[in-house]
Amino acid sequence: MMKRNLYTGALSLENLKAKPVRTACLAAVVGILAFALFGGSMLTLNLSQGLDTMTKRFGADLMVVPAGASGQAQTLLLRSRANYFYFDEAVAGNIAGTEGIACASPQFFLTSLSESCCDAMVQLIAYDPTTDFVIQPWIAEKYRIDVQDGQLVIGSRITVRSDNTIKLIGNMYPVAARLSPSASGLDTSIFMTMNTMRLIMGRARADGYNNFAVQEKELHRGNVSAVLVKSDASASPSLLAQKIRQENAGVDVLVSQGIFSALAATLSGLVSYIHIFSAVLWVLAVIILAAVFSGTIHERKKEFALLRILGATRKKLVGMVLSESFLAGMAGAVIGILLASLTVFPFSTWISESLELPYLDAPFFKIIPSALGSLFLSILVGPLASLYSALRISRAETYLTMREGE
Repeated sequence: MMKRNLYTGALSLENLKAKPVRTACLAAVVGILAFALFGGSMLTLNLSQGLDTMTKRFGADLMVVPAGASGQAQTLLLRSRANYFYFDEAVAGNIAGTEGIACASPQFFLTSLSESCCDAMVQLIAYDPTTDFVIQPWIAEKYRIDVQDGQLVIGSRITVRSDNTIKLIGNMYPVAARLSPSASGLDTSIFMTMNTMRLIMGRARADGYNNFAVQEKELHRGNVSAVLVKSDASASPSLLAQKIRQENAGVDVLVSQGIFSALAATLSGLVSYIHIFSAVLWVLAVIILAAVFSGTIHERKKEFALLRILGATRKKLVGMVLSESFLAGMAGAVIGILLASLTVFPFSTWISESLELPYLDAPFFKIIPSALGSLFLSILVGPLASLYSALRISRAETYLTMREGE
């Protein structure tokens, strides 16, 4: 008669196969936990990545806009909501001459139409190449080019045609560059020089589009929508904002530090809720699995007693139970993480729009530790929950267990 060793792993695997419903239930509990842990960690990671990228990308300490337009400007930057507003060119000149300002650059906003004349309704932003310190360095990160008049620079979420052009107000324009993601409303904006903005408006008027008559007059007068300001290293942005308000009537000043601090506080609250929910779910998973293992171990007492008679040691019984919980947990954790990945990654744009918060996919090297951490915590639940039941069955007397129920 051939002798066979009772290998713990193989025996555990056979036991799991023999009870597919029980195994599926154990894996499902761990899978739900893994889904929540990895999904929650990816939301946290992507929100943090979005805020960091937005903070670095904005590039200006202050944004000066017409009085009453600060809310519109903030939603334009953060939530992709197209808008336009203007103030007198003299104000822009006064701001540039304010003491404590290192750089000041005007921008002109326009919203395209959503009719057949345009590929999409987007925010159009014109910048002055001679003073700009935000858009051109952003372009230079990926392209060593000078954007010519008549060319466009598009945000990362703008769709272009196969010939690398886009239709605006009845005319086709070539796309010179696509900017890297910023996790802000600028990702759905189109940038151009002031001369290109004049060209677009002139062509629109010649083609009979009269929707932009007011905006064209504002542009020809030299009026602008906003002035981006970078302060001197020695100047306080908050004090500089106060000074600009005092010296220029009819303006609002957005302090980027204040905007991002408010965003950081919102994200911190959301992240705290995610962490609390994950912790509560982890504890619940331990309790549920402990109850499941307690019940199944009680039902399998005679099975374990028979294994003792066949030569299995108490240590082997404990190892077998822990191995079963580990294998079931591993399967559930892997499935849960895969399902979370299929939920989070393909729908990142929809998640970003739904949250209305800076959200950007984290780089791969940050995702791997998050996935491994979620996998470890999920798998740990099974052995931890089954440990007490495993120790209890290993101490049971074989003879008394076999005689139970007689």
